[in-house]
Amino acid sequence: MNVNQAINVIDMELSQTLSDYQHWFKLNSEVLSFKPQVGWSIEQILEHVTLTNHFLLILIRKGTRKAIELSTKKDLNTLIESSQINLQELDAIAIHKSFDWIRPEHMEPKGEQELGQIRALLEDQINECKELLKEMNNGEGILYKTTMTVNNLGKIDVYQYIYFLCQHAKRHIVQMQKVMDEYTGVEGWAIKLPGL
Repeated sequence: MNVNQAINVIDMELSQTLSDYQHWFKLNSEVLSFKPQVGWSIEQILEHVTLTNHFLLILIRKGTRKAIELSTKKDLNTLIESSQINLQELDAIAIHKSFDWIRPEHMEPKGEQELGQIRALLEDQINECKELLKEMNNGEGILYKTTMTVNNLGKIDVYQYIYFLCQHAKRHIVQMQKVMDEYTGVEGWAIKLPGL
């Protein structure tokens, strides 16, 4: 897809991600803290997503600055005309257990934040991504690439990094639904979230 299409898709993905996560924060504390046989509780998953976003945003901010700086030195319009952004190569990130990856220890949830803080932080992070996307609305994001080791993606541009953040969040919605399914199986009744 061309740069403008990619920017629009990413902006919609950011909005959708924020919307999809709202339901999870509204669950009662018993469901949020339920520990499945394997893996994290929903509350821990929510914290993990914001921790991962924190570290992705460090790279996204740096990439945005570098891309905008490079745009003053290069013929951006010519580069945009010949550029296609492949977001589809990142879609596997959204599929739970689609690849093996050991997350760094600093992305492990520690239980040090209250749910309200996690919710506010997630909203701030998504809104910051939207603002950074606006700063690069002329296609600047294609100019700076950084290596992404997850799933051997290699060098990806700043737009792809923002899209990666959304796909990572989607991945964990699937994980949270599995925790919910295990919880409802234990309790013998079903909770289904709207839209899922």
